[in-house]
Amino acid sequence: MNVSKRFAVLMASAMLMMPLGSCGNKDSSGGDTYPELTVDFLDVGKADAIVICTEHSTVIIDCGEKGDGKDVLALLEEKGISSVDYLIITHYDKDHVGGASKVIKNVNVKNVLAPDYEESSEEVEKYEKALADNDIEPQLLTGNISFTLDNAEFTVYAPEKDYYGEDNDNDFSLVTSLRYYDTSFLFTGDAMEQRLDEIMDIGSFDLLKVPYHGRKLDNLDAFLEAVVPDAAVVCTSESEYSSKTQKLLSGRKIPAYATCTNGDITAVSDGKGIRIDTEK
Repeated sequence: MNVSKRFAVLMASAMLMMPLGSCGNKDSSGGDTYPELTVDFLDVGKADAIVICTEHSTVIIDCGEKGDGKDVLALLEEKGISSVDYLIITHYDKDHVGGASKVIKNVNVKNVLAPDYEESSEEVEKYEKALADNDIEPQLLTGNISFTLDNAEFTVYAPEKDYYGEDNDNDFSLVTSLRYYDTSFLFTGDAMEQRLDEIMDIGSFDLLKVPYHGRKLDNLDAFLEAVVPDAAVVCTSESEYSSKTQKLLSGRKIPAYATCTNGDITAVSDGKGIRIDTEK
């Protein structure tokens, strides 16, 4: 990644995973140091493709559209990664599941998490065929699930309803929280109003992946007030990024980084704070 700008975002999570000093190595000043955790938000237009790397493990949240799987694979190859611990498909819209079949075919995917609903499309058919061809049984979530990788604590929140209205698959989005020592992240997929209401009391997070590509949502301001992020990332195109959403973020003085203007975005956590690097 060609990083030309660096932004320092010093944050403290409202919830500590564990007291400082309980593990990790000492730095020269006597404080603890932890391996870096990275979150890459790929610039794939109005789509989500997110790669999370802990010291020894990898989690992918969505793979963009069908042409974007190659970008996910290129990043994995750049990092020397041939195995993915968890692939999380937030929902089955083509801009989230489209590139998944290519990823599944080309790397060893150990676990797949997805919501428990059905959708018919060419992209979903290719995804399901790739799963079958590689003997992968996805875990279709009807309840929340948690797992820990290298001291990074993940919780994936399942949708609470089995129906959100006709042609409203976005609210089936799996929502993923990540807490790494004193830093925290929240990934919201394409959650819309009903889904945001379900996670309104999820807690505070340092970095928020803004839901639904930054489109206008009636309760987004209330959600921002509840989550109180110190920074936000929007995976979007210029045409999808609502001016109202931009005003809400700037009005709350939340630094926002958008793939449509910043290109690829990387958030780096050292367990104490988060640094955001951008391609542009």
